[in-house]
This record gives sequence, structure tokens and C-alpha cells, in this order.
Amino acid sequence: MIKTILIISMAFLTFAIFATIYRLVKGPSASDRIQALDVLGINIISGVAIFSVFLRNTGFFEVILLIGILSFIGTIAFARFIERGVVIERRKQSD
Repeated sequence: MIKTILIISMAFLTFAIFATIYRLVKGPSASDRIQALDVLGINIISGVAIFSVFLRNTGFFEVILLIGILSFIGTIAFARFIERGVVIERRKQSD
């Protein structure tokens, strides 16, 4: 019974990932694309968690944490790029 529920949830999650990829490609603005990229990271985290439960293995928890951290950093970097035009500001040194 639980395996059937996990397979159905993976099917719905796959549909959500494809819908998010469509929004990522066709997004009318850059902020919509950034938001879709963040949602894609959350969906991938959910997929790895469901797969981990399906295999009854806790070894994927580190992968979930890594994807979450990278997704957060990527979202912040893209948001700063849209806001300021650069991700890392370099200050000129005066001699």
C-alpha cells in the first residue's frame, strides 16, 4: 500500500517538475524564472525524500541538505544579479 502511494506521489511530482521547467523556460520575467528555479529545487528535494522513503535508506539525507543549501545560495545570487547587475561587488582600492 505504501509503495503504491509513493509511486503515485512521484508521478504527481514529476508532473510538477515538468510544469516548473515550462515556467522556467517561458517565464515572462526574470523574477518568475528565479522563482521557478527555487521551486524546482524544492521539487527535487521532495523527489529525493520520496525516493529515500521508497528505498528505506537514510543515506540520501545529506544529498537533501546539499541540494537545499545550493538552491538557497543560487536563489540569493540570482536575486542580487537582477537587483544590482553583479553578484559580487568589487571595490576599487585607492593607492
